[in-house]
Formats: sequence, C-alpha cells, structure tokens
Amino acid sequence: MDLQPEELQYLTIPQLLQESISIKKRSPRTFYFITLSLIFPLSFAILAHSLFTQPLLAKLDSSDPPNSDRSRHDWTKLLIFQFSYLIFLFAFSLLSTAAVVFTVASLYTGKPVSFSSTISAIPKVFKRLLITFLWVALLMFAYNAVFFVFLVILFVALDMNSVGLAVIAGLLIAVLYFGVHVYFTALWHLGSVISVLEPVYGLAAMRKAYELLKGKVKMAMGLVFVYLLLCALIGITFGSIVVHGGGKYGTLTRTLVGGLLVGVLVVVNLVGLLVQSVFYYVCKSYHHQTIDKTALYDHLGGYLGDYVPLKSNIQLENLDI
Repeated sequence: MDLQPEELQYLTIPQLLQESISIKKRSPRTFYFITLSLIFPLSFAILAHSLFTQPLLAKLDSSDPPNSDRSRHDWTKLLIFQFSYLIFLFAFSLLSTAAVVFTVASLYTGKPVSFSSTISAIPKVFKRLLITFLWVALLMFAYNAVFFVFLVILFVALDMNSVGLAVIAGLLIAVLYFGVHVYFTALWHLGSVISVLEPVYGLAAMRKAYELLKGKVKMAMGLVFVYLLLCALIGITFGSIVVHGGGKYGTLTRTLVGGLLVGVLVVVNLVGLLVQSVFYYVCKSYHHQTIDKTALYDHLGGYLGDYVPLKSNIQLENLDI
C-alpha cells in the first residue's frame, strides 16, 4: 500500500478497489501461485458443483419410488457428495483467506514474500480462522432460528384473508433478513483478517470486528453486497447456459462460456480477498489507531516458527489527534 496509514480512512469504494488491485503487482508470482492452487479450485468447485448434482437430482425425480433400494442409494450418493463439497468449499475458502491476508500483511510490513513462506504459515493461520468461522456459523444458526420463529409467528398471527398484508410483511422481513445477513458476512470477513493479524480469534475477533466496523458499516455492507451480487449473477448465468442450456447451446459454446465464467469468478474472489485485507487497515485508520509494523512483522514470523515475543503488540492504540 503506497498510502500513509492515516490516509487510508479517506478511501472511497473505487479508490479502495484500485488500491487493493495494485497490491498484487508487488508480488505477482506469489499471487499467481495462490490463485492457481487455492482460488481457482475454490471458484471451479462453486460453479461445477451444479454440474454434478443436477444429473443426480434429475435421476431421483424420474427414478423408482423413494423407498426403493436404488432410490436410497442415489440419495446416499447425493448426500455424501454434498457433504464432501461443503468440506472442500469451507476448507479452500479459509485457506485462500489465510494465504491472501498473510501475504498482504507481509508486504505491508516489508517482510520477504514468497509462495513457499505463505504455504508454510497456513497451518497455524488455518486453525485460528477455523475457530472464528465456527463461532460465525453458531451465531448465524442462532440468528436463522430466531428469524424462522418470528416468521412462523407472524404468518400465524396474520389473517389468512389479508394476502396483501402478508406479502408486504414478508417483503419487509426478507429485506431485514438479507440486510442482517450482509452485515454478518462483513463482520465475518473482518473478523477473519483480525484472526490472522492480531493475537485474538474466535468470538474475541468477532467482538473486535464489531468495534472496528463502527463508522464503516455502510462501506462494508456495500462491498459485501456487490460481491454477493456478482457471485449470484455469475452463478445464474452458469446455470442457465452451462448446466441447463443443453437444448439451446452447443457443447463448444457451453464449454467456452463455462471456462470464461470460472475465470471471472476467480478474479472476483481474488479481488474480494484483497479488498477484505485492505479494508482492515482502512478501519484501523478510521479509528485513529496505528499498527506497530515491527510487532506485526514478528507476529507474522510466529506462523513460520521464528516468533520472539515482544512487549509491544499489534493491538491498535488510540492516538490523540
């Protein structure tokens, strides 16, 4: 990052994107291997997932009765595949986050950067990210459970003849639901960066993320919303042309479009992870906090086995301005 720490707080969303994209130019080889080994498999799996599940679902719809041995066998294959896919998805998502956040922080502190050093640091980083993710999953489960209860209560309380009121209430609840979902996603992303760069993780990292988001909630939610929208558009296009477009498009067209969409999703995911990393420093700058680069340098070295505890740490201290 070429800007001074105190200047980061003034970045707009376009400037933040520009600053994030420019980072990969400082170590193109490292980001190339991170993209090829982690982000590409993740992006490919997200889109190709429906290519494998769609035939199984179609087979289940047209197969023997649900209680038949063949049907149970197909359901077992589908559930095993779905479970394996989710494990792969979450694992590579956390691995990609760990690799990009660690690399960006290393560049920020002037630490030598290489793909091998990043891979060496991932095992210790992964554990911290996993604990934070499990807390996020628990919070999201609790939120969804509360939302479902209130949704049931609402529609039971509504007069069944008041269709218009039910529709309006449903739309309002949907807006609130997705708004909170976007906020939780922003909180999770920031908490993941904190889990890598600070001596806290899990619920403590989420609390720290909550404090840092203050004053930057609109920017964070805007970034997450755009990211989720782009992913949704890519997924819908992939599904309509590649998965379900066999009757309209030839094999070559579907293959080319599928490859193009995978490439686009790779770029979106890489830029998203870079923005996620830089946004952490933006929030720190906004709260007039500074980062001891020497302490952060040694903290990152701890993931490589050469950490020497210092009296100072990378927890941000308030500055009198």
